[in-house]
Amino acid sequence: MIDIKLVREQLDLLKKNCARRGCPVDLDQLAADDAAWRVAVQKSETMRAERNRLSKECRDNPAAREQVKELKVEMEKLEAETAALAKKVEEQLNWLPNLLADDVPDGKDASDNAELRKEGVIPEFSFKPRDHQELGELLDIIDTARGAKVAQAGFYFWKGKGAMLCQALFYWTQMELVKRGFTLFMSPCAAKGKTLFGTGYLPFFADQTYNLAGEDLSLIGTSEQTLVGYHADETLDETKLPLLYTAYTPCFRTESGSYGKASRGIFRVHQFSKVELIIFCHPDDSPKYHELCLEHEEHLLKELGIPYHVVNVCVGDMGAPGYKKYDIEAWFAGFGDYREVTSNTNLTDFQSRRLGIKYKGKDGTRDFVHTISATAMTERAAIAIIENNQQADGSVIIPEVLRPFTGFERIEPEGK
Repeated sequence: MIDIKLVREQLDLLKKNCARRGCPVDLDQLAADDAAWRVAVQKSETMRAERNRLSKECRDNPAAREQVKELKVEMEKLEAETAALAKKVEEQLNWLPNLLADDVPDGKDASDNAELRKEGVIPEFSFKPRDHQELGELLDIIDTARGAKVAQAGFYFWKGKGAMLCQALFYWTQMELVKRGFTLFMSPCAAKGKTLFGTGYLPFFADQTYNLAGEDLSLIGTSEQTLVGYHADETLDETKLPLLYTAYTPCFRTESGSYGKASRGIFRVHQFSKVELIIFCHPDDSPKYHELCLEHEEHLLKELGIPYHVVNVCVGDMGAPGYKKYDIEAWFAGFGDYREVTSNTNLTDFQSRRLGIKYKGKDGTRDFVHTISATAMTERAAIAIIENNQQADGSVIIPEVLRPFTGFERIEPEGK
């Protein structure tokens, strides 16, 4: 959430930010409503002081009693007007996006993201490489048809050695992150509306959320929602910062509007598994920890031998809560291009202000922490492994770091 002080003191800055981000909020109207609310609050306080003064005179002064009665009626009316103004201001404030870092590129969509660097060697084949859908069927490790049968399109099964590959990938990832100082969590897979609002998924991504009928609960789209919500309405000890958290959970998203070649197979689905990274830190340190999360993400992909490039995400591809975001796009041989496998966002105090997460300094001062949210691993990495490590006969070589956890070096077609 944006600090209301910015509306009052830096309205032009917000106007430029909203224009760049395509935010429809009328900032002049918001500023006027906020000014009217402040006038109403001041008037209420003046009337309350007058009522208190007159109340002391009521015993000996009938006129004072009448004035108190009149003030009570006026105050009730004014309090209703004040509450209505406060609600109007809050509703508009809720739709304001975060500010942007100075180096966020201009652009409308992912095609305008700025490439920072390439890493790894793109594999070359003496045959036409298959995509993961074809390989999954050939090796009998991915079953989308039966996923649709038991649920609907966008759900799927990992099977046999495919399931073992995924479990090995996620376990190895978690152990690597624990080595790097992260505290491991097992998280709820549902969250209240307050939590989704606080993390910025509501109201901005309401159409991507699976709601539970009759409950103030939704299935999580990422454990970011629950891990950040973990400290809602708390004041953290500055000396304990940063807090480094990670969790492995299933995630659920409607993925409305997804279609075409990019949705073939299990790249864009309704349910997937993910290991998330969350950092709570001092505001001065969020740029440093944003870069550190990128280092963690790259370490994992390098260990797996997956070629990738890093992009600085443009304004048009940035979610409203983000201040600055890096994506890593891995090479998918069967697809023939780079595709997103991780996101890493510095959210500054956008989430902590909504959720009331502060820190207390040594001198007693309190302020909002900054949060970083980054993807450590999803099943997209597993399908990148399958596509990039395929052999002419359809078999797939397992990355060396995962072999102690899979118990095998290769997935082969049945009958080999």
